[in-house]
Amino acid sequence: MSKIVLAIVLMAVCVTVAGCMHNSHLAVKPADDWRLGTQAWSFNRFTLFEAIEKTHLLGLKYMQACPGQKVSSQIDAGFGPDLTSEQLAQVKKKLADEGVKLVAFGVTNIPSDEAGARKMFEFAVDMGIETIVSEPTMDQYDLLDKLCQEYKIKLAIHNHPKPSFYWDPDTVVAACAGRSQWIGACADTGHWVRSGLDPVECLKKLEGRINDLHIKEIDDGHDVVWGTGEGRMKGILEELYRQNYKGTFAIEYEYNWENNVPEIRQCVEYFNKTAAELGK
Repeated sequence: MSKIVLAIVLMAVCVTVAGCMHNSHLAVKPADDWRLGTQAWSFNRFTLFEAIEKTHLLGLKYMQACPGQKVSSQIDAGFGPDLTSEQLAQVKKKLADEGVKLVAFGVTNIPSDEAGARKMFEFAVDMGIETIVSEPTMDQYDLLDKLCQEYKIKLAIHNHPKPSFYWDPDTVVAACAGRSQWIGACADTGHWVRSGLDPVECLKKLEGRINDLHIKEIDDGHDVVWGTGEGRMKGILEELYRQNYKGTFAIEYEYNWENNVPEIRQCVEYFNKTAAELGK
């Protein structure tokens, strides 16, 4: 074989291998960039420790804690910045033992005074929390933006249903205007449906400002397994993929409270299957 022919063959092989590697990367891209976890509110009939155990049982590594949830049968106190250092150490140990990372905290009020707000941010730093989910008043944003940048912690503005102040994504967009990228949205897809809005159109309005997600599928007024009911979830995931969203998805399953792990497991399976299809 001549040197010229050999060079052409080697070049073709390299191009083919590179193409396969590129396609392989695309096939896993959502799984790499998307971190699926639970919102502890899904397990609000149980303690925080039990919520951590259920998250582990589901094969998930991430969790968003909610304020005030009883910590455990031994710690009769609500989870939050008022816990003692010893109690927080026990929470950290439980998380480590179960292989779960606490990535967010909310939906929580943040004190309007700087000392109180700093206590919340210092609690977040101590627990390794990346995002605080809240519905602040409009006069809080100057302080919160400063603290977000100082502590390197994101603020995610949550939308409870109508008539809450942030039910319309336009209000969240207005709150983010002129602020750093540390200020963004916690997009609750189910609450938008409850407010009569199309979640995909709402996501489009918030493009570039989504810091966190409370993800759910609503049918007949309550949560259903993803991909069933009105089948909005596929469009939601497709839109987030189009936006190149990189971040966490907190499953907030507000139904069958006493035994919703089997249904949440089906949601996880749907999510993984759809993410893989999007990657192709």
